[in-house]
Amino acid sequence: MIRARSRWLTLVWLSLVALITARPASGQDLDPRSYAPSPIGVNVLVAGAGRSTGGVFVDPALPVDDVHATVGVVSVGVGTTFALFGRSAMLVGAVPIARATATGRVGETTGSVSRTGLADPRIRLAVTLLGGRAMRPAEFAKERAATVVGVSATIAPPLGQYFPEKLVNIGSNRWSVKPEVGLSHTVRRWTLEGYTGVWLFTTNDSFYPGTSTRTQDRVVALQGHAVYTIRPRMWVAIDGTYYSGGTTSVDGVPKADLQRNSRLGATFALPIRTSQTLKVAYNTGATTRIGGDFETVSVSWQLSWMNRETRSRP
Repeated sequence: MIRARSRWLTLVWLSLVALITARPASGQDLDPRSYAPSPIGVNVLVAGAGRSTGGVFVDPALPVDDVHATVGVVSVGVGTTFALFGRSAMLVGAVPIARATATGRVGETTGSVSRTGLADPRIRLAVTLLGGRAMRPAEFAKERAATVVGVSATIAPPLGQYFPEKLVNIGSNRWSVKPEVGLSHTVRRWTLEGYTGVWLFTTNDSFYPGTSTRTQDRVVALQGHAVYTIRPRMWVAIDGTYYSGGTTSVDGVPKADLQRNSRLGATFALPIRTSQTLKVAYNTGATTRIGGDFETVSVSWQLSWMNRETRSRP
């Protein structure tokens, strides 16, 4: 019974690890307007909170039933735009604090586990290659490109709370890197977006009980968004993503946890003052093979301001 319980906790962990970071280190990201061009010299401060809850799908060969998880995250992020080789670029960093709780049943035995602490932060550098030359605000207001192509790299360093002797952790104790290419095209009020990226993971050499080695295959992720601009800074988006891969191995033994999942959602952005925006998002699992069929609701507040020298120059 102890071994069976350990197995279901392992699978709960595999489903939670991608959900309890500021932006999941998996294909579950749904970020409309990630490559929208901006003038240089703009700074942003973002504070957000989100809650995910739902059932966890595990290997049907295991005697595990009624696995349910709830993940809450609060995060703070800062970003700035600047010129990089004549192109518009943005650097953003976010630090999350998470609380994750999971329950499940093995036979007639019910177990639960919970963790609270710092999750792995995120750092993202995005550069607009086509339709995004570096411009100051006055020039940017006069010139808008219909088609934009950008590239980005997201890094999640292993700085989250991690205890090698515990099976369930908030931090992942490994580096995660995601290169991505994004394309968007605007026609009047509509903007259609598509992103293609892949998450790559280093090895966790201190996996439970602290002496095991855990590896994970890459996760290929696709995103699509249809964005309708109601008025400047107010928009609504229909979001979708599909991701595949991520099979894990512990000490060279592969697990039956290949992911081939999709999610659908919507995002609404509302300007509340000249320099502030409120954003509300919802998404849910459309198809789930292994992982979590979660419903996620998030709210974020963004404050933006320009550098003093940018304001003073045309």
